[in-house]
Formats: sequence, C-alpha cells, structure tokens
Amino acid sequence: MAVTTKSLGNIRRSFDPWNDPAQKPLIEVDGVTKRFGDFTAVNDLTLHIYTREFFALLGPSGCGKSTLLRMLAGFETPTSGDIRLDGKSLVGIPPHQRPLNMMFQSYALFPHMTVEKNIAFGLKQDGMAKSEISDRVAEMLKLVKLTPFAKRKPQQLSGGQQQRVALARSLAKRPKVLLLDEPLGALDKKLREETQFELMDLQQDLGLTFIVVTHDQEEAMVMADRIALMREGRIAQVAPPAVIYEAPSNRYVADFIGHVSLLDGTVEGRRNGLLRLAAAGTIVEAEASADLQPGTPASFAIRPEKVKITRQAPADPSINALRGQIWDIAYFGDVTQFNVKLASGDIVRATTINALRSAAEPLTWDDDVWLTFAPDAGIVLTS
Repeated sequence: MAVTTKSLGNIRRSFDPWNDPAQKPLIEVDGVTKRFGDFTAVNDLTLHIYTREFFALLGPSGCGKSTLLRMLAGFETPTSGDIRLDGKSLVGIPPHQRPLNMMFQSYALFPHMTVEKNIAFGLKQDGMAKSEISDRVAEMLKLVKLTPFAKRKPQQLSGGQQQRVALARSLAKRPKVLLLDEPLGALDKKLREETQFELMDLQQDLGLTFIVVTHDQEEAMVMADRIALMREGRIAQVAPPAVIYEAPSNRYVADFIGHVSLLDGTVEGRRNGLLRLAAAGTIVEAEASADLQPGTPASFAIRPEKVKITRQAPADPSINALRGQIWDIAYFGDVTQFNVKLASGDIVRATTINALRSAAEPLTWDDDVWLTFAPDAGIVLTS
C-alpha cells in the first residue's frame, strides 16, 4: 500500500533536483564573502542553483542580494570563496565572456535606437552575421509579442513594453543563465502581476535558468521554484515558496514572508502527542516534532487565514482559543483582515474569505470576538 505524505501547498510543477543526490548543480556559490572596506555585504555564503530552475534572491534593502547577483554577472569580484558554473570557476572571468546575461532594473535601453536595434546590439558586438541577427531579432520580437513595435523607440513604448524589450535583448544571446535585477519594479501593480506569469511561461518554454533579485515577497512566491531569503549577507532559509511560508525555519523568515502572528510563551510539555505552550493567556496545543523540554522559551507562529474568528465562544475556551476585541479592519474585496487585540496586549490577525456579497451580522470595530485554530494550523519556533 502506497504511503501518502502531506504536501506544503499546491505544487506548480514536479521539479525538485535539489532533493536528488544524483543531480549536480549548475551554479555553485561556495563560501563567498564580499567586503567593501569595513562593510561585509555577503558573508561566507554557500548556495546551489540547478539547471532550468527559477530561483529568487529575496530580502530587504542592504541584505546582499544584489551584490551576490553582481558577483554572478562578473561586475564584482568575491573577496574570498568561489563561484562555479558547470563546475568551472567564474572568478576572474570578465562579464562579456560569461555564458550568462543580466537584465537591469532600469532596463538600460538605448533611447536613440529602435526596438529591433536595441535587441540586436549585443549580437552585433559579438560579430554575428547580419542574416543571423535579423532572424534572431525576429524570433525575440515574436517571443515577447512586440513584432508590431519593432521600428519604435523606447520612449514610444509603455513601461511594460520597455520591460519586454530589455528581456528580449537579454535573451537574444541565448545565455545559459539569465540574471534579473528587480525586473518588474518599474511596473504598476496589475501589469506586474500579469508579467510575473509571462516570465514564468517564458522561462519554461526556453528551458533556461532564471535568477531574480527582488524585495517583493509576492513576486518571489509567485515566480520562483525556490527562494533564498537573505539577511545581513547570509541566507536565512532556502526552500520552495510553500515551505518558506508554511514551515519557516525561524522568526525572521516567518515575519518577513506574508502576515503572521507570533505568540511568545513557554513550553509546558506534551499531551496526546501535541506540544503544549503557555502563550498569550491560553494553552496552545500544536503539532511539533522537536523534543522541547518544559520551560523552554518558544513562539507559536500562525498565519491569518488559519485563524477562525467568531462571536461565539468555543466548546473549550482554554485550548487554542483567544478572546479579544476587534482593533482594526482591512477590507480587500476578496478577503477581510481583522486585527484583534487580546487582553495581553498582543495583536492577532484573522482573515476571512468574502465568499458572499453580503453578511447578515458583519463583524465591526470594538466587537468582542473569539479566535480559534487547529493544532496543525501554525508552527512552533525557538529562534
């Protein structure tokens, strides 16, 4: 009889070479450190990225993600450590001799050139024959759906169209790896969301390895096969989006990705296989594999959509139940978020799906409510 295991989130594609010991990484970042004077931008970082992977470097400003991307591109040299592509060191190899290309946040298009000349620029620099350049440019224009705009100049295009020109120019040389530095940052929200799916489809069609730098967590969650969340030049966690979201390795990861409520408390022991944690004026019973001793400080991290909010008290208000008052309400159309203030002073978020257009007795400010959750709804963290 086959044994089924729980999956953390829905799976976009069956692609996980990082879990196969027989698979060799395409890119190996091995103990890389980069210093600028007394400042350490990247600190002894090791990372493996695989062929055909859509990989995201995520983190706040100043965490080292762009510096790492620039070292991959060859615009910066590691202070120590090695970067290998297909087993060969890239250290000391100039950018134009590396089999990868970079798309900059500003797009860096030549304003005096047409779309087709912008795309052809790198090919001409490489000495490709004119007939081959013409064919390659036509192929790229078709790929990014800009054939009718070939004769226009960048200033005659929308922001989304300029982004596509920059992408086509980056892909024209058919690099093994495409590096994207905040590629969607200049686009408005709706266009950015549409372009995320276009980039994903394009990466799949071309079979290339994409490495994207972004500070936008939603962007990384949508596009990437795996995310490396960075903090102060180091990696806090590397995992697929669903694992990062549902099973963060520490408080920093839990708090950075999405919304989360963190209930700080102390381990009391176990009952019926569940870890018992005294926190926020209640007893939290949670699934936890770690063998934590009574008295150990710990936190229970829970996402808003895992919390049920009602006016009615639960059958057992002493276990996985919190009483409070609605402090703030945010209506997003598809969902409504409630910030509930507990007697302890903690603020816990709860999100409800607006499945109906109207509610008979809608919750509002200052309502007294109960928050409840299942033992497997959150995760216990000790760091």
